Amino acid sequence: MITIKSVRELKGMQKSGRLLASMFEGLRDVIKPGISTWEIEEFCQKFVKDRGGRLSEQGFEGYKYGTCVSVNDEIAHQTPRKDRILKEGDIVKVDVTCNLDGYETDSCTTYPVGKISKADQDLIETTKKAMYLGIDQAVLGNRIGDIGAAIQHFVEVEHPYGDVRELVGHGIQPTIHEDPEVPHWGKAGHGLRLREGMTITCEPMVEAGGDWHIDQRTVDDPNDDWVYYATPDGSNAAQFEHTFAITKDGPKILTLQKPYDGYEKYLPHFDEMDD
Repeated sequence: MITIKSVRELKGMQKSGRLLASMFEGLRDVIKPGISTWEIEEFCQKFVKDRGGRLSEQGFEGYKYGTCVSVNDEIAHQTPRKDRILKEGDIVKVDVTCNLDGYETDSCTTYPVGKISKADQDLIETTKKAMYLGIDQAVLGNRIGDIGAAIQHFVEVEHPYGDVRELVGHGIQPTIHEDPEVPHWGKAGHGLRLREGMTITCEPMVEAGGDWHIDQRTVDDPNDDWVYYATPDGSNAAQFEHTFAITKDGPKILTLQKPYDGYEKYLPHFDEMDD
């Protein structure tokens, strides 16, 4: 079921998203060569808890942690690990959902670890741009397929990358995964029509090697059968994700990070509206 959010709900999600965005901003000073991916988990847990929120991925469908921390060829859903030490030149994806006062938001950022290659920098920049091109299509009257078509064309036609098909964006609130599914590929003009008050995520995953398939793997832990995803050819992958609302004034991103770098048009102002 797809829910249309009230102004009160959008205000709550805006606060949750601002907390989550500020956590990602803080991670810029944390992620560096020599730290473990478990230290990323610890930082995120403390940052959000100290400000009255919680990482809502923890406990969802049996997941034990608050973050997913995927490195290099790991596309998504990898667990934070004490023995996974980041090194110069790695790229790391941190995916987190945040609950503040009952309101959910979801976001992911790919970070460079120290100095990275030009190829990886291009991959990161293309993936981030693809997300915003998809979000640009989230206007009243457009359809879900318009989002995916814009992303797929940019990733696979304008660039030589692979646009993951099997993992998709989604509706969000009151739980972290709601209808509708939001594929990052598709046909313009097809799919569900977007309506004011919908809250969804856009989270393209892009493979440097040009393949769009994924390998399903199990974590290296005898006490855990959690499944994560990696590129079949060992090439690196990047991901970005925002939670946003569909409004009459265009999409409003609830998890937008500072500095806004020209994306101010996406800033929500639900806190200034009457309920």
